[in-house]
Amino acid sequence: MLRVGIVGLGTMGHVHTDGYQQMPDVRIAGVFDSDPARAKAFAEWRGISTVFPSFEALLEAVDFVDVCTPTPTHAEYALAAMNAGRDVVCEKPMARTLADCARLIDTAKETGRTLMPAQVLRFFPEYSSANALIQRGEVGNPATIRTRRGGPFPRATNDWYADFAQSGGVTLDTIIHDFDWLRWTFGPVESVYGKITHLNHPNPLDHLDYSLITLRFESGAVAQVEGTWAEPGAFSVFLEVAGDAGLIQFDSAESVPLKVNRRQESGAGGGVPVPESPTSTNGYYLELRHFVDCLQAGTKPTITPEDGYYAVEIALAALESARTGKRIPILGPPQPIK
Repeated sequence: MLRVGIVGLGTMGHVHTDGYQQMPDVRIAGVFDSDPARAKAFAEWRGISTVFPSFEALLEAVDFVDVCTPTPTHAEYALAAMNAGRDVVCEKPMARTLADCARLIDTAKETGRTLMPAQVLRFFPEYSSANALIQRGEVGNPATIRTRRGGPFPRATNDWYADFAQSGGVTLDTIIHDFDWLRWTFGPVESVYGKITHLNHPNPLDHLDYSLITLRFESGAVAQVEGTWAEPGAFSVFLEVAGDAGLIQFDSAESVPLKVNRRQESGAGGGVPVPESPTSTNGYYLELRHFVDCLQAGTKPTITPEDGYYAVEIALAALESARTGKRIPILGPPQPIK
């Protein structure tokens, strides 16, 4: 039985608690939040017996730590946990800065602890199915990709999402999911170019954010990544991958969300839609289950700290591109920093 301690009890704290409470081989040893009143209410609501008075107290009672705090504090908690000999699963983005991402990579290596950035999109059945179809060659050689993700502006304690210095806006907080999935699926990203409402508009609108980012891959494929916190309706996602042999489309608003259109070998007709039927299994549960299974087996998760670094680098490059109007190259993690 593995004991987990959850730090940060906002939306993702609830989501991760749901996952662990479905696992018979994991026990939530307790929770911690910087707001003691919220921690007490959370524990009572979720049937958790222990609210730790400090993060240090939590570390003494657990096997691994789940960091669900606001972005700027991810590195602080993850570093302390690994230095205390605890494994860590950390919500995305892995950290707010590349320097902190590099410190996390180095500390994981130095301490021998497991650190997994929670880039959950890889575990959503629609996206894992799309990845498998692409690797299997269903679209041939991928050429163009379009993704879209977003909805209303998120609200949280102290309205921290509206503080761009903390959240990084929709680019760092939300479409970082797509950046990770795209790099996982299509390989190394060569460069990034971005336009972002928050940075490009002379008078940014309150509680609205929109990004349109172009990624060029070393393979020659190009992706257009759209992110929005400016819609009044429900959250939605879209994915389209076109190659020389076919097309994959996923639209969360459709009743049959994942479709494959394969090109005909001859004739003028278009591709024939072949609906896929992904399961309804929760991606967050699958993500956390994978992490737990790896800890129990003594193996490393499929998502590495370096993957977390790359996702943050792409997002920050998009922000820098929007600020400067220049295309920004992607270099990857540095060699170990001392």
